[in-house]
Amino acid sequence: MLTIASLKKGQRAIIKEFSIDVVPLKLLEMGCLPGNEIALVQTAPFHDPLYLNINGSHLAIRKDTASQIEIELID
Repeated sequence: MLTIASLKKGQRAIIKEFSIDVVPLKLLEMGCLPGNEIALVQTAPFHDPLYLNINGSHLAIRKDTASQIEIELID
């Protein structure tokens, strides 16, 4: 299973699914929803948090949260 945490810098993907219990409401409000495109912009030192672009919104999420969100890579 691929997750946001497994993305490499510059890779793009589509969010497939996740458990509502794991993802904070703020991420849902910022567009972290199934079907939306996501790209890894960069990672912080020690690889946590991850800096993402989700449908034009830039946000940072913790790696443990990112590992709960399933994705499908875009070629």
